[in-house]
Amino acid sequence: MITYTLYHNPRCSKSRQTLSLLEQHGITPNIVLYLKTPPSPAILASCLTALGLSPRALLRTQEEAYTTLNLASEQCTDAQLLQAMSDNPALIERPIVMKQTADSCQAILGRPPENVLQLLSQ
Repeated sequence: MITYTLYHNPRCSKSRQTLSLLEQHGITPNIVLYLKTPPSPAILASCLTALGLSPRALLRTQEEAYTTLNLASEQCTDAQLLQAMSDNPALIERPIVMKQTADSCQAILGRPPENVLQLLSQ
């Protein structure tokens, strides 16, 4: 069985477009409103593994918390970046779509939303 999870911000146009694209393909994802229910550092680490990205690559650098917390510093460890994203979920680039099967987990960043089509075809 395949399940899809969307880390979603309904106020974000790219996130809404990604949800619409999934629905157009007959997929009703599990929706995680990550601003209300922030993912733990461990869940973020799992997402990053599936995405094939480093924590720094998932940071929204234009957010106030990015500057306030001095996250541009190369001194920040991956663990610190994951904790910062968990504590300040607006720092997480979105939307993230996870595709899970019994033996694998894949993910893609829906920027642009059409990226999700790659995940659907795998």
